Amino acid sequence: MKELKVSKIAEKIEGKLKGSDKAINGIFNILKDAENGDAVIRHWIDEKGVEIAVKKGVSCLITQNPKGSAVETAEKLGLPLIVTERIELANAFAIKWAINKFAKNSPRVVVTGTNGKSTTAHMIYRILNESGYSTYTNTDSKSEFNTLIDPMVAKQIAEFEDGIEAMVIEVSEVQGWLNNIMQDHAFIMTSAVDPDVVVITNVALDHIGLVNSIKETYDETSGAVKALKKENGHLVLNLDDPLVKKMENLTSKEVLFFGKNADIDILDDGISYKGDVLIKKDDLPFKSNHFIQNTMAAVGAALSLKVDPEIIRNAIKSYTPLNRRFTIINKNPCIIDDFAHNPDGIKATIKNAALMRKGNFYVVSAIRGSRGEVINQINAEAIAEGLKNIPYKLIITSSSDVVDDLNMVKDNEKKVFIDALKKKGIKYIFYERLYDALENVIRSSKRHDTILLIGAQGMDPANDILNELSNFFE
Repeated sequence: MKELKVSKIAEKIEGKLKGSDKAINGIFNILKDAENGDAVIRHWIDEKGVEIAVKKGVSCLITQNPKGSAVETAEKLGLPLIVTERIELANAFAIKWAINKFAKNSPRVVVTGTNGKSTTAHMIYRILNESGYSTYTNTDSKSEFNTLIDPMVAKQIAEFEDGIEAMVIEVSEVQGWLNNIMQDHAFIMTSAVDPDVVVITNVALDHIGLVNSIKETYDETSGAVKALKKENGHLVLNLDDPLVKKMENLTSKEVLFFGKNADIDILDDGISYKGDVLIKKDDLPFKSNHFIQNTMAAVGAALSLKVDPEIIRNAIKSYTPLNRRFTIINKNPCIIDDFAHNPDGIKATIKNAALMRKGNFYVVSAIRGSRGEVINQINAEAIAEGLKNIPYKLIITSSSDVVDDLNMVKDNEKKVFIDALKKKGIKYIFYERLYDALENVIRSSKRHDTILLIGAQGMDPANDILNELSNFFE
């Protein structure tokens, strides 16, 4: 591959080069892990960061926000510095470069949508591994690597030890920070990956503040469809979601639908493909509605890549989910932990968990910290709707003992959450600390009860706390 010059990077990412031109002879990396010759991408950098980069032998720095005397220090120390107005362009360029260098001929799948993308991507990953591919995925239990804020995906691709033969990339449908949206995030990242298959799970409200209407969410998510350029590219779309179905009009590529009366359907006997049962219902490890939706989407992607149906069946049958994806972490009482953090996810998770209940049904929900009033109001309303006609005991918490400053619940967020519950006539108990909320529910519950834990960052440490409280379990 032709050597990569700093000036070429600056041109491609609409940046301005400060300093002299030179070749990059490493990979795209984060500053902490950078080695000699690497190109470092950081959303912001100050003079101290520049000095660290120079000591590490970095080839160039790329940033959106040079702070303090970063530019002057870089020029003084002879380190090329690129300043771009859109750091996402730098990270997209890094992904494209890494794929071309380390995984050029790999079949690639992009999964995006509001709910279920992590489970769907992880399931496709498992199917491809079962097929014998050495497969890379950026999906993890916390979905930390599906953004374009840092170069982690490019870094992981470059450092993948076994050689990449297939890729499954989870793309955030909407992305940004501090209420500043990364416009066209799904389009930019999907274009960088240049996939063979694009899967869209659904379109629902989340990321309030970055987008403020379902139309804006649709516009952002559908960018992944518009970015599918390969001649034989396939789309896998959710027929049960009218907005996702609408996306078939944005492309001339082959479309495979999943959902009720779709190409991939759920019948009494199990998941079918064009009328023939592909996976028997008894072979599904989980039978909740959202797990079945995710499974159908994964099956669609695998069939689009012409994976043997027997391999798909075996991979699904033995599938174990990511952490915090409707994970049963204790049996007596039954404790279910789920990442549900937006309205559709909350309603679906509550209803599926309620189907499993035998004794009392406890719901412990973490308020979303530093995400604004709107998302917390509609999340509380979703809890109320999910609990309709179900006997329940609701506990809510700000998780102030376990979250960092970026996820701290503000007074106005707590107020709007509680007011929404009161307006719907929902009874609750509030605890400031997650530890106190969990201790109360564990002390109060009996062995036949069901406890559902829902929420994003504020509920992430729950399993560790429950381990501390293990003396209350049988």
